[in-house]
Amino acid sequence: MKTPAELFDFPLPEELIAQHPPETRGASRLLLADRKGSVQDLLFRDITELITDEYFIVINNTRVMNARLEGFKPTGGRVEVFLLNKTSSDSFTALTGGKVKEGTEVTVGEAVIRIEKFLDDGLRMIRFLTHSPEEVMERWGHVPLPPYIRRNDSEEDKIRYQTVYAKEAKSVAAPTAGLHFTEDTLNGLRNKGVEILEVSLDVGIGTFRPMKADHLEDHRMHTERYHVSSETADRINSLRKSGKKLICVGTTAMRTMESVTDGNGTVHAGSGETDIFIKPGYSFKAADALITNFHLPKSTLFVLVCAFAGRESMLNAYAHAVAERYRFFSYGDAMFIR
Repeated sequence: MKTPAELFDFPLPEELIAQHPPETRGASRLLLADRKGSVQDLLFRDITELITDEYFIVINNTRVMNARLEGFKPTGGRVEVFLLNKTSSDSFTALTGGKVKEGTEVTVGEAVIRIEKFLDDGLRMIRFLTHSPEEVMERWGHVPLPPYIRRNDSEEDKIRYQTVYAKEAKSVAAPTAGLHFTEDTLNGLRNKGVEILEVSLDVGIGTFRPMKADHLEDHRMHTERYHVSSETADRINSLRKSGKKLICVGTTAMRTMESVTDGNGTVHAGSGETDIFIKPGYSFKAADALITNFHLPKSTLFVLVCAFAGRESMLNAYAHAVAERYRFFSYGDAMFIR
């Protein structure tokens, strides 16, 4: 029997969708949600009191690319290029806005790029002709804010739409649960004996896309690249054998951990691609708790938290968050599910 996607819908007033980050990093609210159904209103700074040394934490250290490029064709027509995945030193797959043909050259700032080839699913192969992709993104690229943030990006977003522990720029969206953490918060946890380990998952464009299928079983999940080092895998296995509980910071960290953990609970190092769709009925192999933001109705991420904590429990928690005027989505408030 198939599961209707409508079961994961909920009412959300548009004014609760955060359009800007909080004034200072970490100055967010935190909803503590017990998987048995209880909720408690706290502040994110309380996280250092909630997490004891019986836990350890896994974070996603990916960095967001300045993936939105605004350019012009030789005719003067405007073209937007949204970079997705790097395929060689001078090429990316991308989406384009504006009419273009294969072979069209687009000027971005002082650089020139060419639409090399049309691919399936509306994708394009883009080649950078005069400057490296990294230089173009650094000098003329824009922060790829999600479509529900209805404003242009700013200089502030270049800092605030990155985690403080972000490393290699390969993502087109931030692992937003990590945006709440400051260096002081991380050091406070470490000082309590809470180990913090890093994995990487490159967040793709699919994170913005709601489910279009009427049933969960008919939804095709997007693919994202991950990397887990042998040192990290060994340490996670050691900590779990000693009885420590794993907190995933964000759904991307959870999807990574569930992708690299086998049925016996052993984490395997390596790099690869995952299209894991965690939905009700899934048997969790790695995660014991989750820190996450509030997600879109009928999204695969809301389905994931329902799989982890129970659909009724999460619908009730989200109804509470709406009633208490929590801020939703990327720049919104946080939830700790344990």
